[in-house]
Formats: sequence, C-alpha cells, structure tokens
Amino acid sequence: MARGVPGAGAIIAVDPPHRVDEDNDKIPGEMIMTCKSITLALILSLAALSPAASFAQNAPAAAAPARIDVGSGAAMVPPEGWTVSRAGAIVRYTPPENNVVIAVLPIAAAKSGEDAAAQAWQMARPGFARPVRLAQAVPARDGWDEMVVVNYETSPAEQAVAQVVALRKGKGWTVVAIEGAVATLAKRGAQANSALDTLRPKAFTKESFAGKTARRLDPARIAALKAFVQSAMRTLKVPGVGLAVIENGQIVYEGGLGTKDVPTGQPVDKDTLFMIASNTKGMTTLLLAQLVDEGKLDWNKPVIDYLPSFRLGSAETTKKVLVKHLVCACTGLPRKDMQWLFNTSATTGPQETFTQLAATEPTSGFGEVFQYNNLMASAAGYLAAHILYPDMELGAAYDKAMQQRIFDPLGMAATTLSNTRAVAGNWARPYDTDLFGKIAPVDMRFNDTIAPYRPAGGAWSSAHDMARYVMDELATGQLAGGKRLVSAQNLLARRVHNVPIGENAWYGMGLEDDASSGVSVIQHGGSLFGYKSNWFAVPNAGVGVVVLTNSDDGYALTNAVKRRLLEILYDGKPEAAEDVASTATRSAAALAKFRSEVTLPVAPALADSVIGSYANADLGPLTIAREGGKLMMRATSIWSEIGTKTNKDGTTSIVTIDAGFGGADMLITKRDGKRALVLNDAQHEYVFVDTKG
Repeated sequence: MARGVPGAGAIIAVDPPHRVDEDNDKIPGEMIMTCKSITLALILSLAALSPAASFAQNAPAAAAPARIDVGSGAAMVPPEGWTVSRAGAIVRYTPPENNVVIAVLPIAAAKSGEDAAAQAWQMARPGFARPVRLAQAVPARDGWDEMVVVNYETSPAEQAVAQVVALRKGKGWTVVAIEGAVATLAKRGAQANSALDTLRPKAFTKESFAGKTARRLDPARIAALKAFVQSAMRTLKVPGVGLAVIENGQIVYEGGLGTKDVPTGQPVDKDTLFMIASNTKGMTTLLLAQLVDEGKLDWNKPVIDYLPSFRLGSAETTKKVLVKHLVCACTGLPRKDMQWLFNTSATTGPQETFTQLAATEPTSGFGEVFQYNNLMASAAGYLAAHILYPDMELGAAYDKAMQQRIFDPLGMAATTLSNTRAVAGNWARPYDTDLFGKIAPVDMRFNDTIAPYRPAGGAWSSAHDMARYVMDELATGQLAGGKRLVSAQNLLARRVHNVPIGENAWYGMGLEDDASSGVSVIQHGGSLFGYKSNWFAVPNAGVGVVVLTNSDDGYALTNAVKRRLLEILYDGKPEAAEDVASTATRSAAALAKFRSEVTLPVAPALADSVIGSYANADLGPLTIAREGGKLMMRATSIWSEIGTKTNKDGTTSIVTIDAGFGGADMLITKRDGKRALVLNDAQHEYVFVDTKG
C-alpha cells in the first residue's frame, strides 16, 4: 500500500547500498513517488558525491572532493554548497536556506541503534524530545557492522523531517541526525544523498567491478537471474513481471513471469504490455537527438528560438532555458505533479503543460541541484512534435513522431501511447498491496491522468519491445543492418553528467548513469499507479536487462535485479537477496504502523464535520461524502476511501487508504473562517477551502 501522496514521498529515500527509487522515493526515474517502506523516511544510502560535469561530452573530470574526518574512524565528503561547522566531536552541515541541520557525531558505545540515536540527539540538540515513530534495521553495507534508521514523529503542519541513521563499526557508532524543513530536503536531497553516500569507515575499500571482465550470460546464469526474480516476486508480492536479457546485440531471454491478471491467473508473456511511465522520457530524448542530427534543433539554443510562446516563470528565467534544460532535471524546477494527479479531465490537453510551466519559477539555480520535473520533459516532447508537424495538434503530432521515428524503426510493434489501445489487448493490470498487506487491484482510470503529459511518461511497452530499445542504447544508435536511428554523438549526449544524484551517479537527459559499482550502468525507472519498471544497460559488458512490473511494490524488485545482475556478471558479493528480504520486512512493519494510526470507520461526528464540497485554484474541486457505508474523497481525476489520523500536535487529518493511492494526508483546519483541508507535497501547499461555508 503506497503511503504518501504520489510525488510527496520521502525526501532522501534510498536503501543502502542500492537506491530503491520508489517509496523512499527520491530517485529520479519515477513518474510518481510514494512512500511505502518508511513513511516520510530518509533512508540514506551510503555510497559518493561526484561533482557535476559540464554539459559537454568528454568534459575533463574534476578532482574528487576530499572526505573529512567525522569521528569514530569515519569520513565523508561535505554536501556541495553547504556550510560545515564543528563543535567538539560534532560536525554540522547546513544548507543555504539555513533551515535544515545534518549533524554527524561519534557515540563510543550504545546498547542499540536506537540508544545511539537518543545519545546523539542529547549531544547535538539537548532537549530533543520527539517520540520514535519507527526504528528499523537495514542491511549493513560499505564496511559497517550494523545500520539502523530511526524516524521520529512530526505533525503535518510542521512540514518537517526528523531522522537518525546510526552506523556501528565494532563497538563504536557514527550517527547522522537530520532535522529540518521538508521543502529544503526535497530541493537539496540529491546533495545530501551524494554526501552521505560517502560516509564510511576510513579503512574500508568499497567493492568495485572496475577493470573486471564480465561473465557470459550462459543458460545457467540466465536461469539464476530468472530464479532470483521469481523468488523476489513472491517475497515482495509482485503479481507479474516482463523480463528481457540482452547480450552482445542479441536478446538471449525474453518472457513473462507471474500473472497479468490476478483473478484469472493469465500469465505474462514477452508481449504483455505494461505502463513504462518515465521510461518514456529516454525515448522522447531520442526523438530530440534525431532533430539535433538533422539540424532542426540545438541542445544549446534557447527554447524560445523554436517555440516563442514558451514561458517558465519570469521573462528573465524564460530566456535562460535552453533545449537541454527541458530534460536535464537540473533547472531547479521542483516536482509539480499534484495538478495533473488531482485535476486532469477528459478535456485536458497538451497545452496544460505550458500553462503550468508559465506559472512556475525554479526554486534553485540552473545546474545547482537535481530536481526532477515531469512538466519540463513533457514540454520537450511537444517541442519536438511542434518542430516536425507545426500544423498538427500537439498530442497527435507527438504520437505520430514517436511512432514513425522511434517505435517503428526500433521494431517496437506493440508499444503505444494510447491507454485505450493498450487495454484492448494483451496487457498487465495494475496492483498494489492494500491496507492489510493483500494484493489488490488499482483503478486503471488513475493512469488516464498521464495522457496530457505523455512525453514524460505515457508509453506502454513489453519486455520484447523494451529489449529492442535497450539494444539500441547498447549499439549507440545503430540498427541491425548498419542503418542508424541516431548518431552516436547525440545518443551519448543524453548520458552526459548534468547533475549528481549520488556517489558516481548522475542524471543526464532522460537517462541516469550509475557508476557507483565501478562500471557504468545506464538506466531509468518508471512509476505510475500500479506499475514500476526499470531497465539497465552495462555498456562495458554489452549486457542489458528489462524489468517491467504491475505492482506499486515493483521498484524494490527492479533495483534488486540490478544488483543481482552485477553479482552474476562480476562475481559480486551476494547482497541482492538480503536487500529483498529486508525491504519486505520493513515494508510490512511500516504498513502495520500506518494501519495502527488510521481510524476506520470514521467517527460519525468527525465525518459530519468534513463532509462537503471544497476547491483549490490549482487542484480543482474536491468532495467528501458517504458512499455505501464508506467516507469517500473525490477529486476530478482521483478518489479514495478515507480514514482519519490523530497527529501528535492534537490536530486531525483525513488519510486516503485505497490501493494505489493510500496515505495522502489532508490536515483538517480552517482558513479565513472557512473549513479547509491542507495537502502538502514536498515544496507546495494546497489548501482546499469549503465552497459553501
């Protein structure tokens, strides 16, 4: 059960040492961010900061920043652009906003990770008295003997995070205490992650596959990978998976595991369609690369040179936006997904992308930090469509361009941008785990909301078709028979290291490059309601893997597959299975905690106090009403049964509980004397006000 509004999940959320996009959801590749493993947790991966490279191929590598001693025999690289201060044994990092503190300090001895956390707070901030919400062990990695994440109670009105990551080496602990504004951690989460990724014992040498020759994916190794996927599916309650494996220009395995339809048990096969969500972005940037090849577009020219009506916030900001900025996640524009999730109707068209961008100003400087934004990628696709077919409606032009220039040449015969076409054939239905941990269907209509923004995440594809796409990535744009889809130069431009997202990991243009294991892994994830996917290309090995799932729990599986692939290729330490088991255990504990906080059914008097009609200028109308014995919340394009939750400050929230959209928290309050419901994502507050009160 995805707890947390899509897009409003944890700020820095990654399981060591591999980033589990989703829940935890800090990872760039996702369309929708939820928060399942630990609600509003910052599970910090411990892996390294690399400075942002300039936006040019073959830019000279910058010198690695120095790690500094933080006590207990550990060292780390400070977050880029943050202030570093010392007071005795405590090292503090503070961002420019000055409303977050990350304190790192040694604890000589403690009975447990939770005890180490308590001692650390009394040293770093005497008087800290927040109760523990959830304390969970995570697999010890990167030289540590034990790792514990402790999350503390906060109330919705605070919009704050309080968390500790306690790391034990021998008898001593190194503790990271994080407290401050959600908005700042959302904005600077990649900087914080990149720094905290480097925190490890000074004597430890990180595992690296650099310089190693990859093993061949013979039948036994492919069987081992399949067996791992099947085991992980059972553990994580993922109904179905589309899986493909590529080696040296050939598809060496493609097929399906599990079911595409739980009630009927119909099996997934190689041609079963899944929503691939943000994996559409990399295909959109392939289209842009073609136009650059043809001289119709230049990565480094202003967008307004091609689309004079384009606006991003102020006129000054608009002039600075180059074509590459639309897809680099480095323009300082925060996620702004709530409007399309709540207020997308059958009449919403592509122009809405540009309307919303015109009303949005970046919250950080160009190239300063990683901030993922779907509207910018949507605009990029429509820009390409407009250049190619200036007289066509934008949506139809984009669909035609992608079909004729990307899908058809790659042999992606089943891939489509039409939900209607997809669900008329061989498709996997979406699922999630519900409030009680059982597999439950997700309403497919929720995914209709992506249609107006489809260049950012609206495609459907199969294991077979995605394998064709990954083969092109590995072949740097050359098709079978020697013909080129795109030049190697402009295909590779999409992998340029625009902005760091972790240790030796960067976001390019609709693609990520993760070299934290010593070898480059090109990848991107995708997330929509009931669908999670990813693909991985290891250019040095000539190997690629596609993993498509019909589950909101699918990111834990896809990232574990990535680790297992590297283990198989390079005889890596066997960590993937432990990662899966740990994720399942922690998710179950987090779900049980969430369930214990929700009151169902809602008390009649409290229900009466919130029933009615509300509206928000951006998110549209919202109603709360009794329906068939349930208290239901309905917006234009999303709905759910609701329960209530009493917050630690005495306030009350309504919370959504339906599969696929569980955990949206709306604070019950008043504004200007009227009843109101307040919904927060990481950097925005949306107030729904009673329309009749």
